[in-house]
Amino acid sequence: MKQRIIPIQPQAVGKQRKRQAPKGRRVDPAALAEVQALLGAGPESRRRDLLIEHLHAINDRFGQLATPHLAALAQEMRMAQTEVYEVASFYHHFEVAREDANGDVSAPPALTVRVCDGLSCQLAGAQALLEKLPQLLGTEIRVLAAPCVGRCEQAPVAVVGQNPLPQATPATVKAAVDAGAVQHAGSAHIDYSAYRAHGGYQLLAACLSGARDVEAVIKTMEDSGLRGLGGAGFPAGRKWRIVRAEPAPRLMAVNIDEGEPGTFKDRVYLERDPHRFLEGMLIAAWATGMAEIYLYLRDEYHGCRSMLTAELAKLRADPALPNLPEIHLRRGAGAYICGEESAMIESIEGKRGLPRLRPPYVAQVGLFGRPTLEHNFETLYWVRQLLEQGGGWFAGHGRHGRSGLRSFSVSGRVKKPGVHLAPAGITLRELLDEYCGGMQDGHALYAYLPGGASGGILPTAMSDIPLDFDTLQPYGCFIGSAAVIVLSEQDSAVAAARNLMRFFRDESCGQCTPCRVGTAKALHLIEQPEWDIALLQQLSEVMRDASICGLGQAAPNPVDCVIKYFPHELNRPARPA
Repeated sequence: MKQRIIPIQPQAVGKQRKRQAPKGRRVDPAALAEVQALLGAGPESRRRDLLIEHLHAINDRFGQLATPHLAALAQEMRMAQTEVYEVASFYHHFEVAREDANGDVSAPPALTVRVCDGLSCQLAGAQALLEKLPQLLGTEIRVLAAPCVGRCEQAPVAVVGQNPLPQATPATVKAAVDAGAVQHAGSAHIDYSAYRAHGGYQLLAACLSGARDVEAVIKTMEDSGLRGLGGAGFPAGRKWRIVRAEPAPRLMAVNIDEGEPGTFKDRVYLERDPHRFLEGMLIAAWATGMAEIYLYLRDEYHGCRSMLTAELAKLRADPALPNLPEIHLRRGAGAYICGEESAMIESIEGKRGLPRLRPPYVAQVGLFGRPTLEHNFETLYWVRQLLEQGGGWFAGHGRHGRSGLRSFSVSGRVKKPGVHLAPAGITLRELLDEYCGGMQDGHALYAYLPGGASGGILPTAMSDIPLDFDTLQPYGCFIGSAAVIVLSEQDSAVAAARNLMRFFRDESCGQCTPCRVGTAKALHLIEQPEWDIALLQQLSEVMRDASICGLGQAAPNPVDCVIKYFPHELNRPARPA
């Protein structure tokens, strides 16, 4: 049978109307006016990298991201509506409104209370809090479980609006809601004038004036042995030398998005002494020739953001420190994956926080395609003291053959949770006895997490291993950012692994199949009364070998450790963590 060929008719030639806006939903004039008022005038505020900042502004003002506002924002920024929506829907802290069949948008909740259900808060009773609050607060107040909010030493923590409430109880949360606000009573920080009065920024001034030599400064950093304290442990001085050798213009990105459950050291140091960090940051920028600096701060640290904004303004206004690099403070939006350096860079650029494939590395091709010096907050916090006291001062600390100091974020069943500065290589037993006041009354050491959610779980019989970079890998663990969570005999390693894998499943960015599917499958398997050990081990191997970034590669650690060190728990019902 012959196929019938239909000739194509020539189209009429004429003027085609130029599209006035990107494809998608028609823009509502009222919504457009509201968005324009929030963005302000001028093309500079329509830059692509400001998308997340603008989404925050809309979300803060209206309590949610309604479709008319997203469409208006897309038009203002000359972006596709789908591109704006995919960024808005990627981050946990954006409330993307839903429309009903008639196109009506429901009103946002009057107030949202988030209860941290991270492991430390779960040990302290977060689940009971989550169960009691909805009935106590009524239907107009929304209560949600939230991943770790970075206040593990204050467990359990509830966040009322944007304000954290430490050691939360149903009564204190109810009182905070009734009062309309609750302000976290953190430690008073050393402000700009107080910092200058005690010698602050003199070292930076010496660098800027030429009294300090770049090569000598980098050599001191190398001699100190300081390694990146965000978890990767790359030598800081070597990183400075590598990035300095790259072609200008170079950029700097600072990671203050400590989302690892159990970690809160950066927040504590920032709340106490912000200018010590800022001076170290500016010295690093001087030594490596940075044109601009981008600070990426956790959205959960609302009070820190307000304080840091004010202190940066004081710093910029001081004529004694001219020609400083431009400093941009960017706000995270609730995505654990953005603690990974390349995902953080994607987020700073106004995109979804998806890790990049490497090479190229961010030192060569990083933020906006430029060579980038990426550092963790605490690494820069030590720069001033290292340069004032010499590299040997830092290297001279340590125990059990290790070198340096470590800031341990300790939480769980200890009498004195908090940030404890201790010698690198200290053991868990020594850390408990000398810094944490021992175990809580009625609790005996059972297990501990040496490096937060992804660092694995070890039993009490292995509490004499030196805690440092490179010492824990033979046991299937690592120190990471030195977040130590302590479990007692009233807790369960199996329940802890379930809590952690649930976190990894929820926080997977979804870019690669081994992590996206692997975390969900692993959680399903370990929620069963009997574990399929062989299948879990195969799954672990695939996730480690094929995941793009450290989230998927390290997510199996807690499960693997339970199988290896706590097999007795697999033969009986698990105690709740």
